[in-house]
Amino acid sequence: MSKTKASGTTKLGRDSQPQYLGVKLYDGEKVKTGNIIVRQRGTKFLMGDNVKLGKDHTIYAMKDGVVRFTTTRKKKFDGSQRIAKIVHVK
Repeated sequence: MSKTKASGTTKLGRDSQPQYLGVKLYDGEKVKTGNIIVRQRGTKFLMGDNVKLGKDHTIYAMKDGVVRFTTTRKKKFDGSQRIAKIVHVK
């Protein structure tokens, strides 16, 4: 005989997998073609030289080299500015 009466399944206990976003290769690190440099939602980091943007905004290397991060001011459509981080492969 069971200790508890018949009850439905609980809705708790199910958890989704983490997304593992963020910077994967940092400034000064060597990179090969196709290596992922940044995984992000939206364009927190922008594309620079020798990198491409995937459909989920992942930035990856287009040729072998060294990762470089720079900052610049980008003007928005309303005239305000923001500081943007740009990823390059040199």
